[in-house]
Amino acid sequence: MRPLTVSLALTAAFASASAVPRAANQSPTVQAPAGTITGSLIDSVEYFRGIPYAEPPVGNLRLRGPVRAQPQSVIQATGVGPACPQMTNSVVTPLLGQAISDPEVAGPLFLGSAFDNGQEDCLTISVMRPENTPADAKLPVLFWMHGGGFAIGSSQAYNGSVIITRAAQQGKPFILVAVNYRLGAFGFLGGAEVLAENSTNLGLLDQRMGLEWIADNIASFGGDPDAVTISGESAGSISVFDQMALYNGDNTYGGRPLFRGAIMHSGSIQTREPVDGPSAQKVFDTVVAAANCSSETDKLECLRNADYDTFWQASMSVPSFLSNSSIALSYTPRQDGKILTDSTDVLAKQGRFAQVPMIIGDVKDEGTIFSLFPVGIANQDELVSYLSSFIYKHASRKEITTLLNTYPTGGDNNTYAGFTQLAGMLGDAFFTMKRRELLDYLPAKVPAWSFLGNWLPDTPIVKTFHTSDVPRLFYYTDSTSKSIQDRYFSFITSANPNDGDKTLPYWPSWHKSRQSLEFGANEATIIPDNFRKKSYEFIKSHKAAFQL
Repeated sequence: MRPLTVSLALTAAFASASAVPRAANQSPTVQAPAGTITGSLIDSVEYFRGIPYAEPPVGNLRLRGPVRAQPQSVIQATGVGPACPQMTNSVVTPLLGQAISDPEVAGPLFLGSAFDNGQEDCLTISVMRPENTPADAKLPVLFWMHGGGFAIGSSQAYNGSVIITRAAQQGKPFILVAVNYRLGAFGFLGGAEVLAENSTNLGLLDQRMGLEWIADNIASFGGDPDAVTISGESAGSISVFDQMALYNGDNTYGGRPLFRGAIMHSGSIQTREPVDGPSAQKVFDTVVAAANCSSETDKLECLRNADYDTFWQASMSVPSFLSNSSIALSYTPRQDGKILTDSTDVLAKQGRFAQVPMIIGDVKDEGTIFSLFPVGIANQDELVSYLSSFIYKHASRKEITTLLNTYPTGGDNNTYAGFTQLAGMLGDAFFTMKRRELLDYLPAKVPAWSFLGNWLPDTPIVKTFHTSDVPRLFYYTDSTSKSIQDRYFSFITSANPNDGDKTLPYWPSWHKSRQSLEFGANEATIIPDNFRKKSYEFIKSHKAAFQL
């Protein structure tokens, strides 16, 4: 197996042209409460990158909630802010290496990943807007949270030039804001000690402070702080619902809502152990031991005093989400009784979240990428053992076997014994069926539209895989990508995806029809949202067994 960082080189050509401005011919300047901010103009888009929204979370501020950045007289926002520390201990299995040899797969899979290890002083935000946007324009705002399993990724790969330009051409201009937030042990370390010190879910607090920065500053850029849509993919999409559920759904700041709509791509509610549960505690104890802090009375203080490399290396002493344990995340948001008062599936069921209009969906083959990492599975018994050890630790072998038998066993994509079943189960456990569960809990008064991506049905091994939607949201201009983007422009503008090009097929709300809009390779069609019903019902009726 090879380190995953080797494979990131495959994406350089895909991302470099979009991720890093090559040359600025003008320097737009904004007078904002945060300071006088100077950016760059490339073609018809103005970029303000790497603006600090919080004080550097270093030294005594490591493993503590974010501290709001003090205003500065001048902020040069012409470069690219550093990524937050990355977990680079993932591996490339032979099957994954085969899959990512295809640029169509490698580019989207690693688009949001940093091409270095990042650094601890990373809490920055980037603003992108149409050229010559006046300060009184009151444009709607799209707030983007990147994916990466809460372990890798950064905002630097998302410049939005294509969608900002296309939306402006259609008379629906908006401002794109992308945020960096702490990852891995720096942002999502759990354990009883962390809970006792109120240092849980720091990455979520970073995101929330980014939203508060928008409320304080975006009007100076010509944005409307009352017209913010929060969005993300994968971990970023899970973060979208987390932001909706923070503090029992209180999304206000200064007495005003921080956002009015949400778009979720591959991620929503989760069924998690608490932050001081056995899984999180095991991670904490392992990290502490790797940092040589086990014998210290105040273990968190020891971690704060450790030099950066020691703590960073210790953070990678636990399994990466791109390893044999697949998508069993070492670092993830967990309920702490305060920031997240309960597991987000419970909060959704009880209506304790900000009930704003939403678009939510998945790709058809969410689990294929994650099924390329497990090794040594030769039969169903070994597959059940794998699921019991890494994914469904609270379920009995009988419960796992019963669930497994609800999934098809074969097909043209059965790369190893049980691959098709495992891919279906992983995709459902973390993404597809969580989407349906959230929609089932959603009050009928909350407008919601569901989608399914199926644009790569013939791609070997992974088909329409997890993350393949990202370039279609940001960079591609084929018919499928335009179909998605155009509906989003309408939603960002009016909170209704049908408020736009009337030649596009009408997208019915999920409540009225229990239907989804399937984006295919060439067209969008309406489909019933009833696939794998037996699997869904069994998981939902055994929630305690199938918590993650």
